[in-house]
Amino acid sequence: MFNDAMALMNLDVKKMPLGKLSKQQIARGFEALEALEVALKAPTDGGRSLEELSSHFYTVIPHNFGRNRPPPINSSELLQAKKDMLLVLADIELAQTLQAAPEEKKVEEVPHPLDRNYQLLKCQLQLLDPEAPEYEVIHTYLKQTGNNYRCPTLQHVWKVNRQGEGDRFQAHSKLGNRRLLWHGTNVAVVAAILTSGLRIMPHSGGRVGKGIYFASENSKSAGYVTGMSCGGHHIGYMFLGEVALGKEHHITTDEPSLKQPPPGFDSVIARGHTEPDPTQDTELELDGRQVAVPQGRPVPCPEFGNSTFSQSEYLIYQESQCRLRYLLEVHL
Repeated sequence: MFNDAMALMNLDVKKMPLGKLSKQQIARGFEALEALEVALKAPTDGGRSLEELSSHFYTVIPHNFGRNRPPPINSSELLQAKKDMLLVLADIELAQTLQAAPEEKKVEEVPHPLDRNYQLLKCQLQLLDPEAPEYEVIHTYLKQTGNNYRCPTLQHVWKVNRQGEGDRFQAHSKLGNRRLLWHGTNVAVVAAILTSGLRIMPHSGGRVGKGIYFASENSKSAGYVTGMSCGGHHIGYMFLGEVALGKEHHITTDEPSLKQPPPGFDSVIARGHTEPDPTQDTELELDGRQVAVPQGRPVPCPEFGNSTFSQSEYLIYQESQCRLRYLLEVHL
């Protein structure tokens, strides 16, 4: 699975095998990208060219482009894509480190490898019965807000209880306006997310700044899902998180420099042209709190018709403002 994910990113798994992947190598990759970022923002005649700096990055993080020449990293979009790739690599390295962790010496029976890997997650996963009311709410949420032409097919739903996350989330107990929102990801980093939660990484970024991104429409988050082939199906994984939004600050244009909401606000919503019909929202009771869950089809939002965002994106800038609630396995 990890090798497949790396190959999809054009990484050379022969020159950079999983067992050799290290935090230090990834850190050197980020350093190479930082030099490229400086050159992109302020090119100078006396400085190293983008081709030279790109070549150095590809030396630190080996790629496999076949017979094609490695493309120079000559745009902010390509630079961010490489940063995102290194973030995925960092999560793969974390998952590999967990698997390689030495077992404590015990007299007891040796656990099955699957049981041991599950214990390493430090996270409780409870498979939901398809007949359970909350399963139906989640299924409706997926069907109603999924892609019109190729909506993911729900296979399984697990309730998630990450060790320590409930206590951390309690710090925001006074924040209202809680919603269950989508977060799509690469299949290779699911284990790292279950272990460490959704994180704001030093080199992360996007159209709404350095925060954790969620969506109210499944089709938006599904675009960030990278799956794997298994038994003739293309399988992906998505999270649903309870997000304590509190007082929302709405924007309609890109603000990539944001690192926190404006004073007096708790979250930032990049409002899109559509939003699931709010009149159809339902609620789930999670740990005694009512959490809104969209159930309607996306409807136009005329007041945000001029927004540069086609679909809404929900941003928090504190990791503790979200609690992972469900993990979904879908056929893409």
